[in-house]
Formats: sequence, structure tokens, C-alpha cells
Amino acid sequence: MVAVSMTERLYYSDSYLREFEARVVERSGDLVYLDRSAFYPASGGQPYDTGTIAGVAVSEVFEDGERIAHRVDGPVEGETVACRIDWQRRFDHMQQHSGQHLLSAVFEAETGARTVSFHLGAECTTMDLEGGALDAAALRAVEERANAALWENRAVTVSFEDAAAAAGLRKPAGRAGAIRVVTIEGLDRSACGGTHVRATGEIGSILLGRTERVRNTLRVEFVCGGRAVRRARADVDALAAVAHLFSCAPGDAPALAAARVEALRAAERQRRALENELAVYRGRELYDRTPPGPDGVRRVVERFATGALEERRALAQSFTARDGAVYVAAVETPPSVLLAVSADAGIDAGRQLKAALQAAGGRGGGSSRMAQGSLPDGAALQRVLDLF
Repeated sequence: MVAVSMTERLYYSDSYLREFEARVVERSGDLVYLDRSAFYPASGGQPYDTGTIAGVAVSEVFEDGERIAHRVDGPVEGETVACRIDWQRRFDHMQQHSGQHLLSAVFEAETGARTVSFHLGAECTTMDLEGGALDAAALRAVEERANAALWENRAVTVSFEDAAAAAGLRKPAGRAGAIRVVTIEGLDRSACGGTHVRATGEIGSILLGRTERVRNTLRVEFVCGGRAVRRARADVDALAAVAHLFSCAPGDAPALAAARVEALRAAERQRRALENELAVYRGRELYDRTPPGPDGVRRVVERFATGALEERRALAQSFTARDGAVYVAAVETPPSVLLAVSADAGIDAGRQLKAALQAAGGRGGGSSRMAQGSLPDGAALQRVLDLF
């Protein structure tokens, strides 16, 4: 079987073609090559189509030079085969891609921000814009203008033009010869090989999401059409659930939630202050009931099955605030140790603990008065504790 030099791309002229027949020109492992195909290959930020060839599922489509390769999940029988596009996936991609063209034109017109790239993901689409951050008012204005243009149901047409003669393109084609131009009536002209709707009304709606800085660009998340409806429904359901928890109207939920969060933060600050006060008291009480050793130093070693050493720091500071004191706290899971000493103990806590940790395969350090670190296992922890 002789392979053809290129695949006729049916989606170039008809993005709405759902079923077609084609001739198999080559089989290579799980790849099938056809003389003509309506399957869109992954390209330019738009994912590939899926569907079936002769009833066999198509799991991936990609460009192989001038040809389109179709990865299939099983043997494809016959020389002339019936092919079917997964229309739900295709139309979703058409809505998102056409929405991106419309948004790019509006962003440039409203803010001067040019589109650098776009990526059509499984849940949302993103576009990267040149320039700095845009405030909420600017984003809202773009969203409103884009939806207004969408509801005007402007025609979206495809033409094939010479790159040198093509006028009014939003950005240069970047190639010579014949190019495919997608035009949104009175709004945008872009060189593009993707699949698009026939009119902006079919995009349905456009909803902007979060933004973030990515290197020297601003990344804007958005959804169109069915995705926008599903996102809005999810947001409405989430807000209703929050409102139900607060026993309030959905519109009152954000302010009430903000007030509750601030109250919780204040309560947390108060709790931590009280815990520190208690730790200081317990440290003093522990010092008073710990008899000094033969060298006159009061030593305490406390072990805990679990927990965080941070919770012991206030007590350790209180215990070692007075003369002749050494305090050690150890946590078994994960293995870790804290060492605190009084100013006159004659011990540099950071230096001594760091050396002990390194000898036992652990790591850590700190100041001359307090240090802490972690160890690989319980045996290593015990070797460190034996030094104190």
C-alpha cells in the first residue's frame, strides 16, 4: 500500500462535518492514515478530536508531517471506512476556540493587551496576554463587551488567502503562501487552522475566571458555552450551600463569611496568646519542681509520641529563662528534638545539637540558646537523647 504525501483536511472547510468516509492509505501499529480526515489533530493550543474509524475508537490524533495520524484502540478492517467525530467534544472545542478569538480581539481593543498564546484544557481555557496586571473593573468591562459581541450573533467565516495580501490580521500570519483566515464579522481576522462556530451566538456565553502572572505575561482563565453554564451552576450551588450553613440569603453569604473568618482569626490569636501564657507558667512551675543535679543544673527531658516541637518552644524559653537550666523535648513521630539552655549553662545549643544530629544522620541547628532538628528514625533519636 502506497502512502499519500498529505491528508485532505475536511475540517478546514466544514467544522460541522460529523460523519464521513475515507480510504485507509497506511496502517502502522496502532496508527491509521486516511486519504481525507475531519479529525482535528492537536495543534495551536486546541486538543485533538476523538471518535471512531470503522467502529474502532480513536484515542489520539496528531500531525505527522503533512499527514494526520489517527491512533486507534484496535484493528481497523477494510479499505474504505466510515468515520464519526465525537460531536460533543468537537463542539465544545469550537465554542472555546471561537470564544478565544473574540476575547483576544476585545482584550486588545479595550486594554491594548495582545494575546501571546492560548491553551484549551479539559476544564477551562487559558490565554496569555502581554503586559501587566488588569484590575477587576477592566476584566469586567472586557467580559461585558465580549458577551455583547457574542449576542450580536456576528458571522464567523473561513477564507483562504495569500499571506502577503491578507489585510487586517490581528497578528502577522508568520508564514508565506496560502493561509486560512477566520473572520469574526467587524471584529477580528486571524490566521488559524482550528475549528470554529458559524456565528458568535453559538459560543453561548463567556465567563472570565482567575488571573495570574506567568513570567512576563498575564494568564487569564475563561470558559465558554456549555462550560460556562456548568461553571455558573457549580458556583451557584456552592454559594447556596454556604448560605444554607449560615442560614442567610445567598447574597449575604460573602459578607457573613468574611465576618466569621475574622472572628475566627481573632479567636485564634487569643488562643495562642493564652497558650503562651500557660506555657510560661508551666515552664516556671517545671523549673521550681525540678531539683538541680550535682553540677547545679536543672535538666528536663520530655518525650512525646506525636506533635510539633513548635508547641514546646514557649515552655522551653520559660524554663531556661532562669539560671542553670537545660530543657530537651523529643517527638517520636516524626523523630525530632528541641534543645534549650539558660544563658549560664555553658552550652551552645545550636552548635552542640547540630553536631549530635549530624553524627546520628539527622539535620538541624539554631541559636546558642535554642536549637532543633529532625532524625531519620527512633534509634537515631535515642542516640541524641543519650547525650543529654
